Amino acid sequence: MRKKIMLLGSGELGREFVIAAKRLGQYVIAVDSYDDAPAQQVADEREVIDMLDGAALDALVAKHRPDLIVPEIEAIRTERFYAYEEQGIRVVPSARAANFTMNRKAIRDLAAKELGLRTADYRYAASLEELVQAVAEIGLPCVVKPLMSSSGKGQSTVKSAADIEKAWSFSQSGKRGDIAEVIVEAFVTFHTEITLLTVTQQNGPTLFCPPVGHRQERGDYQESWQPCRISEKDLQEARDIAGKVTHALTGAGIWGVEFFLADDGIYFSELSPRPHDTGMVTLAGTQNFSEFELHARAVLGLPIPGIELLRPGASAVILAAEAGNDPDFTGLDDALCEPGADIRIFGKPVTRPYRRMAVALAVGDPGSDADALRRKAAACAAKVRVVSRQE
Repeated sequence: MRKKIMLLGSGELGREFVIAAKRLGQYVIAVDSYDDAPAQQVADEREVIDMLDGAALDALVAKHRPDLIVPEIEAIRTERFYAYEEQGIRVVPSARAANFTMNRKAIRDLAAKELGLRTADYRYAASLEELVQAVAEIGLPCVVKPLMSSSGKGQSTVKSAADIEKAWSFSQSGKRGDIAEVIVEAFVTFHTEITLLTVTQQNGPTLFCPPVGHRQERGDYQESWQPCRISEKDLQEARDIAGKVTHALTGAGIWGVEFFLADDGIYFSELSPRPHDTGMVTLAGTQNFSEFELHARAVLGLPIPGIELLRPGASAVILAAEAGNDPDFTGLDDALCEPGADIRIFGKPVTRPYRRMAVALAVGDPGSDADALRRKAAACAAKVRVVSRQE
């Protein structure tokens, strides 16, 4: 039963996954591009490499011979995963899923062209000149995103022609990997963004968590709440779409499937084949299993009898304000005095402006008002300050 798991990417999501896997008796090697990343602090072993270096990645896999490879980030030579599967190493959810979802082009074309799902209109651009043409075709406003990035890095909204060159430069500074191409999306006028955490199993049906609402700034999640109010019709459509996409990509694990809810219906947005940052709200005990526990069970082929909403909850991020090292956190006494409030500090050794360093959680009794819990989580987060030694 005990498996050797190689975690590629060791941020806060990976940290919670390692904790869940260790509670099930697993052995984890946490890999990242820098030492003392959050997941490395709780893993059995750690390795530091550039995961975009295919030869270095091959050597690491040959050294450890893991049973499972669990990607947590995009900046990986995912094309190597097919060879690892041929060697008998299982990639989570699958090599196909990792390759498609680490690149917005592949997943968007799969969703829109192959599966016929409803998405925002889009174009691709591999240069500033192509971006100018793409914006002209899509119209203003529109959103520009690197094909490979995460947490909103390199993403911007183009509102006028004067923004195009800035959007291109920003996309190149925020991209992960060496792919310069961007996706240009028509702006969808929506009233809510949701994440539908979807669990595919080795030997069991696809399961869905209660929908998670979230709000973004700078392309990055700022707060989330569960459950999010959504019509039964839209929820069923979201489940159908999530089921189709995850089935096409294959494999077992948890997926964060993102949607826009607009007045004219639901739009598929993006998908991540791993625990989702907005799903950190499940750390408040909103469900019978957190998203990390669900991922660990699905990855290991362990049974998941069902997913139940136990109580409503909310999360709010705690960000660094400046660059520095060896961060400390002030205000915890005030933040934690409110009943139902909690703080999770990630353990990142370095700060920079807007870097996510911790999350505040708030939970209420069944039937509690979601907006009140959002306010409670935000108030809790506002009381905590990240203080770093300046570089």
